[in-house]
Amino acid sequence: MLEVGCGEEGGVTPALAAAGYEPLAIDPRAPAGPWYRRITLDELDEPGPFNAAVCGRVLHHVNPLGRALDRLAALAPLLIADEFSWDRIDDRARAWYEPRYRELVDDGHVPAGPPNLDEWRGRHDHLHVQETLRAELAPRYDERLFEPRPYLYRWLGDPASEELEKRLIEAGGLEPIGWLYVGERR
Repeated sequence: MLEVGCGEEGGVTPALAAAGYEPLAIDPRAPAGPWYRRITLDELDEPGPFNAAVCGRVLHHVNPLGRALDRLAALAPLLIADEFSWDRIDDRARAWYEPRYRELVDDGHVPAGPPNLDEWRGRHDHLHVQETLRAELAPRYDERLFEPRPYLYRWLGDPASEELEKRLIEAGGLEPIGWLYVGERR
């Protein structure tokens, strides 16, 4: 299994190893350890093949995207991507998220996410949007799963926020920002 973009914390690689897979995780900020390499996808010299590639909230950052997806498709027949659509953060998302953020801060918990979503969007408008990602995935992978999911709770970092966000989405009061994608190489 190849994990692209494991981050400083190591991503899902420890869980993959515990499940019996032989993982390799890459990220310029990867932790030290036998499963990790501090490199980019362009720098990866492993010929593969891997059973699958896992990308957790990384594809929206990758440039050039097409070249990276060509490389992933050559390395692994299955792609599992956990992504989010930052461009779908709307007034309803801000109206729920920002007061919830302040409430958590008032309770002594400082969330990892941004306190102001408009400011965050202004600094990240160069990231790929959902439509671009799916359009680039389509010629390389047959989509097996596309599942919209909650996302903002991750930035808030508390279990109660996850449940609140799920309920708001189910009631139609909030659009899901996150999504899970599974594609099989064409």
